[in-house]
Amino acid sequence: MRKPRHLSSEERALWDRVAERATPLHPTKQAPDRALSPKKAPADIPSEPLPSFRVGQKTPAARPHDVMRPLVDRLAAAPVNMDTKSFGKMKRGKLKPEARLDLHGMTLAEAHPELIAFILGSQAVGRRLVLVITGKGKDRDDGGPIPTRFGVLRHQVPQWMALPPLSQAILQVTPAHLKHGGHGAYYVYLRRSR
Repeated sequence: MRKPRHLSSEERALWDRVAERATPLHPTKQAPDRALSPKKAPADIPSEPLPSFRVGQKTPAARPHDVMRPLVDRLAAAPVNMDTKSFGKMKRGKLKPEARLDLHGMTLAEAHPELIAFILGSQAVGRRLVLVITGKGKDRDDGGPIPTRFGVLRHQVPQWMALPPLSQAILQVTPAHLKHGGHGAYYVYLRRSR
């Protein structure tokens, strides 16, 4: 960090002459005299005493890392874009999916192109309801400072479906009924191909 440079007496005299001749931009405002005003002391903020902590000790209370609502709640709150009667049948597992894609064991890099090809191909052949199985995922979060997502594909697949090119082909996404995989799978209701 550089040390502040102070003006010499000649530089100070030159500055004072320039300041006398300058016209203020806002003549009604008074410029604060910084040399005369004392700096305010920061307000004392009451703080709680920190608990004792040893290196290697686990944190006392694990808090969730997510600030967003759970995925199931977000999908449930999404507006119904399809026929309400068909939507109710789909959620109760009464509609049979015409095709299914199982993404178990795939990485994100492998699953994304498979999902795109499956959804767009299904729409091209005229399918309306398909099932995408992601699996529930393994509980890998060890409570460390960097959170590990529970079920990476389960969380990523709905986000991919909300983005182009899939968003133009999809009318509705909802978690599957228990007999079709429950929260480890999604019903995807497709738009009619044009």
